[in-house]
Amino acid sequence: MVAKKIEDTTEPQAKIATKTAASAAQSPAGEARTAGSGKKPADKKPAAKKPAAKKPASDKASGKQARAAQANKPGEKPSAVSTKDLVFHAPDPALLPVFTPAPEESQSEGTVRRRSRANRPTLSPEEKKAKAAAEASTPQKVRGSTRLEAKRQRRRDGRDGGRRRQSVTESEFLARRESVDRVMVVRERTDRTQIAVLEDNVVVEHYVARAEESSLIGNVYLGRVQNVLPSMEAAFVDIGRGRNAVLYSGEVDWEAASEGETPGPRKIELALKTGDSVLVQVTKDPVGHKGARLTSQISLPGRYLVYVPGGSMNGISRKLPDTERARLKTILKKILPETAGVIVRTAAEGATEEQLTMDVERLHKQWEALSAQTEKAQAPDMLHSEPDLLVKIIRDVFNEDFHKLVISGTHAHSTIEKYLSSVAPDLIARMEAYAPDGDPFVEYRVGEGIAKALDRKVWLPSGGSLVIDRTEAMTVVDVNTGKFVGSGGNLEETVTKNNVEAAEEIVRQLRLRDIGGIIVIDFIDMVLESNRDLVVQRLMECLNRDRTKHQVAEVTSLGLVQMTRKKLGLGLLETFSEACETCQGRGVVINGEPVTKSKSDSSPRRKKGSAKSAPKIEPHGITEDARNAIAQIAKSTVHSASAQATSNAASVAAEEKPTRGRKKSSSAGVGVLDSVLAALPEAPGPGQSKRRRRASSVPLSAESPPESPQK
Repeated sequence: MVAKKIEDTTEPQAKIATKTAASAAQSPAGEARTAGSGKKPADKKPAAKKPAAKKPASDKASGKQARAAQANKPGEKPSAVSTKDLVFHAPDPALLPVFTPAPEESQSEGTVRRRSRANRPTLSPEEKKAKAAAEASTPQKVRGSTRLEAKRQRRRDGRDGGRRRQSVTESEFLARRESVDRVMVVRERTDRTQIAVLEDNVVVEHYVARAEESSLIGNVYLGRVQNVLPSMEAAFVDIGRGRNAVLYSGEVDWEAASEGETPGPRKIELALKTGDSVLVQVTKDPVGHKGARLTSQISLPGRYLVYVPGGSMNGISRKLPDTERARLKTILKKILPETAGVIVRTAAEGATEEQLTMDVERLHKQWEALSAQTEKAQAPDMLHSEPDLLVKIIRDVFNEDFHKLVISGTHAHSTIEKYLSSVAPDLIARMEAYAPDGDPFVEYRVGEGIAKALDRKVWLPSGGSLVIDRTEAMTVVDVNTGKFVGSGGNLEETVTKNNVEAAEEIVRQLRLRDIGGIIVIDFIDMVLESNRDLVVQRLMECLNRDRTKHQVAEVTSLGLVQMTRKKLGLGLLETFSEACETCQGRGVVINGEPVTKSKSDSSPRRKKGSAKSAPKIEPHGITEDARNAIAQIAKSTVHSASAQATSNAASVAAEEKPTRGRKKSSSAGVGVLDSVLAALPEAPGPGQSKRRRRASSVPLSAESPPESPQK
């Protein structure tokens, strides 16, 4: 278009220049005709050439001729012409290029045709509202995989909200390690091995390793796809363990899958087909009616790092200080192969280059052997099995932060010593054998901590309390002040101290009970924003000791703290309990008919074990033994005459004792007892208050008879 405009502007200028040159060429011929006719043009205008004022005009004419001559030269760029001397004319249509429309195929390939507004249907306002309402009520689809999009949104929200963990300085790292006294206790039994982690002599973690119940986490299988559900973006895979495991689209290795080579949205139904063999690894054990969870992104854990075959990213634990992270990055650039990635663990703090190299080489050989088995095996088959829980805990948890490792049991001691001698010989000196006739769980009070963790209510050292309730969707923690009333200050200060103490205990309970999923914490309401930030900051500091992956969200408008924690095992409650046969774990017994409840039944002050209501005692319902005791008291306090009558009645009763038996002896004081009971006031009716009687300690004289109750 620009080139056409330049040509259109130069053509009129060239025509004008041609006409000017032609007129200049005709002027000498005109002068010759005037000379032949006998006229002298020099006499007509003698001063036309002499005045100096007209020199610019002649110069202008010569300039016009020069520009016209330049315009006639082909291949040279025409100079600009003043608009005052130009006469604009319409371009000649014959000089314009002829427009030829392009074929339809080229239009569809190279150009994008837009619909004209005239072809669009016009809708009335009512129709527009109806269309908008229909679109609002229709579920919308996500382009590509929903699970992949959800993962991207979580990463994006984490970057925008600034919820990523900040780097830890070296001083903070050393202070965190030195401020806590960590001890690991191992107790071996015939059918199980229990492991407890203590911090400052308080149990914070507990594991149970059973011979018949081994965990599947970390095992690598060659599975066979049984079914693919595109609407759920999941595939069910048979790994040879009875129940099918589930593989979601977010856990598919798209680079290794055939679908990863084709552009477009990643769909699991295109990557996996029924009957395909797929290499998977278990990331979560089956719980309840849910099967095991799988991933096709294989990772092999080691002592200092996790080897990721085919990975291009390297990561280092954020719990390490910046100086240590920089040192490890330098070492990894030297020893890592180009076709693998690693994730450096917290245990690599202080590890030498030789130790890291040995760990990488060992895991690389393990992956090569596993790849060779994949080509020969037939699905479903297990290719790699993780060691038992005892070795896994020693590998993942036990490090230089622990002061000692107490072991009770010869087999467990030999297993741990054999593993540490090959991986971390410097930690063998921290092992300590316990006496075979003793119980380390009793000495370190591990059983007491577990018993308290199994209760619904947890008491804080200051007197406050926590109430932990588990539901199908989430775990709810309620914080109460309980018996804590503070020591000076105002209500805001008292509540804040209670919340800070509760934050520390909540983290300990989460670790000990192994609670995962969504967790909502209801702290006591605080007025000041700085106090709320203080509580959340303390919660984050305590969570730094937790090795399980977690994330704390922002505080809601209702003052609730939301967080998530990865669920790995069964949990403490499931390990030490079983569902009730009557109520199936609901805690209530369902009856076929409505149940009538009295006020005493619904009272919250009933003691434990009072399932049956206490027997109802009527007023003055006195037993036979009580009658005898009251009779003896009455004989010593009534009038002397009454005492004489009582003695006579007793003598008569003694004479009749052989004939009437033992029961006759009690009938001697019946008359006196009836008189005493008659003197007592009547019991108040239901709803009436009891009138207190003033008791007198003055003894009755022998001469004065007893006063009447009517006075």
